[in-house]
Amino acid sequence: MSDEQQGLLLPADRSDVPDPAGQSDTSDALVPMTDGPLKRLVDRNFLEYASYVIRDRAIPDIDDGLKPVQRRILYSLHRNDDGKFTKVANIVGYCMQFHPHGDASIEDALVTLANKQYLIERQGNFGNLLTGDPAAASRYIECRLTDLARDELFNDELTDFVPTYDGRKEEPVVLPARLPLLLLLGAEGIAVGLATRILPHNLNDLLEAQVHILHDEPFEVYPDFPQGGLMDVSGYDQGKGYVRVRARVEVRDPQTLVVREVPFGTTTDSLIASIEDAGRKGKIKLKSINDFTAGSVEIEVQLQAEQNAARAVDALYAFTQCESQIPSRIMVIRDRRPAELDVSEVLRHNTERLLDLLKKELKLSQKRLTEDLHRRTLVQVFVEQRIYKAIEACRSQEEVDQAVRDGLAPHRALFQRDLTHGDVEMLLGIPIRRISQFDLDKNRDEMQAIREQLAEAGRNLATLVPYAVRYLRNLQRKYGAAFPRRTEVTAFEAVAVRELTASELTIAYDREKGYLGHKVAGEAQFQCSSLDKLLLVWKDGRYKIVAPPEKLFVDTGLLHCAVLERDRVLTVVYGDSFFTYIKKFQPAGSVTNREYRCIPRGSDIRLLAADDPPLLYVRYATTEKGQSIKQQEFSTEPLPVKDREARGAMLTSKKTDYIGRTKPADWDDAQTGPRGKFMNV
Repeated sequence: MSDEQQGLLLPADRSDVPDPAGQSDTSDALVPMTDGPLKRLVDRNFLEYASYVIRDRAIPDIDDGLKPVQRRILYSLHRNDDGKFTKVANIVGYCMQFHPHGDASIEDALVTLANKQYLIERQGNFGNLLTGDPAAASRYIECRLTDLARDELFNDELTDFVPTYDGRKEEPVVLPARLPLLLLLGAEGIAVGLATRILPHNLNDLLEAQVHILHDEPFEVYPDFPQGGLMDVSGYDQGKGYVRVRARVEVRDPQTLVVREVPFGTTTDSLIASIEDAGRKGKIKLKSINDFTAGSVEIEVQLQAEQNAARAVDALYAFTQCESQIPSRIMVIRDRRPAELDVSEVLRHNTERLLDLLKKELKLSQKRLTEDLHRRTLVQVFVEQRIYKAIEACRSQEEVDQAVRDGLAPHRALFQRDLTHGDVEMLLGIPIRRISQFDLDKNRDEMQAIREQLAEAGRNLATLVPYAVRYLRNLQRKYGAAFPRRTEVTAFEAVAVRELTASELTIAYDREKGYLGHKVAGEAQFQCSSLDKLLLVWKDGRYKIVAPPEKLFVDTGLLHCAVLERDRVLTVVYGDSFFTYIKKFQPAGSVTNREYRCIPRGSDIRLLAADDPPLLYVRYATTEKGQSIKQQEFSTEPLPVKDREARGAMLTSKKTDYIGRTKPADWDDAQTGPRGKFMNV
């Protein structure tokens, strides 16, 4: 294969490539070959890999709600099902005949599926969802199908099979599951370019929703988690949004909280670690934490005497894993392609598939019953009419067959179909003992029972929807009590995080050393939250917005430090050697930890007001002869709010010895001149 065919970097102009004699060496500019067999090979292989990961590994199929590894595990259990427990290691080994990957992935998937408790019955240590403890080795634990899985997932006559990865065996394309497994089990998977997260739901809720669908009635279903807890579904949006989940926290006494249920996605260990971290950060004042979890969750949180219990519960929800938000995105394989659906679409598809499966099962039942009735009728006529005696004089097989056919011909109207060679062989194979002991009355009763079953199957086919409703109701009666709802649906009030932490930090300022922060041993300035931003303003007009620091060097020229409020308007009066100016501006919107200026360089701030004072009092220095106006009032209402870099309005050109928002002690109202006006407003 040539270099051009390989798609390598080659000179742009082949005429510039040096010849073997070195006669030309004018250009070695390289350009990428954008097409070629190598690139096409890589593209094709990547697409095949991506398609494989999406369809055959990470994303469940909408028809049976299972990923391939789950389907192979359940089929392996079905093939080896004798009602007894089987070692997980044996099932893993058997499943490897169908699964092209390692045993570890099969074992993990089996343990996860078993811990959902719907389809696989466990014996041994399968880990603990509450504490996060892992399962024992596969050689020490056992499992088998539950009655629910055994009765509702399998029917080899309705299953399509394809060859396994090595062609030695066959595996099901999808299982003929009559349960809405996709929403029942939930799923998580990351493929190439897409991911799915389907939250688990409750069996009773799903069956009830299917009944509503069959009755063409509105319905709502929400997730249900094995850990229990509380759940707010206001953002669920039919599986395209999110749910908020909380631990169930009990106030035992004013200084003791007990966590009884943990949220989905957390364990007792991770929850305790998050509570301890919140305690170290001062979010909640802890005395001790004790974990008494065994069969159920019991985490005891002891509070310090000054900590209010109700406020501590809010702090647990705000700053620990006692509350979390879980996103939901239902991505499935439908018709061999990925598709994003919502809960309603999935359930309606499952219900349509249920009707289709029930219809096929009824037709199969009709076929079996019809065949059974046909055979019983043949045997009855064969024995009752003593047709077997007609074969005594026959000397060849052909004569025997013909004698049987001739003897049955007058009774053709009794049979369900035409006579076949197999029917004749079946009659000729009846033992003499059976003929001698044949009970005509019993056979007639059994045939009547078959006719009644056939009639019932016909009625069910004619009224398929009511039959499906009865089927679902029967499932509810049979299995519903074993799977009660664990997660309580409720509405959460938003926790006022800033209110909880309003006095979390005390900011102090060491004027001598120039340090500011909540770990500075200086003069206490104010209390704030760790979520707040602080506004720092220096006398020379610099200002900065920072998070509450532990210890920050701010020098001794710091003029103003306060919690930044988004709508706060600052009034600043500044001056240079000749003039005094005034300006209003908003510092909010500035980038954190970046230094800005609110007045020109070379000026200094003479007054900074953070609450927009309506009046300013100015007293002038009496340095000029004949100066008639010695003091004035200025109203700030006409001043517009300007950009931080804009120049202020001129307050005065006279020298001043006092500018303030309050009258000084020696203010003389009789000497106050006319109300001052600003220039260049």
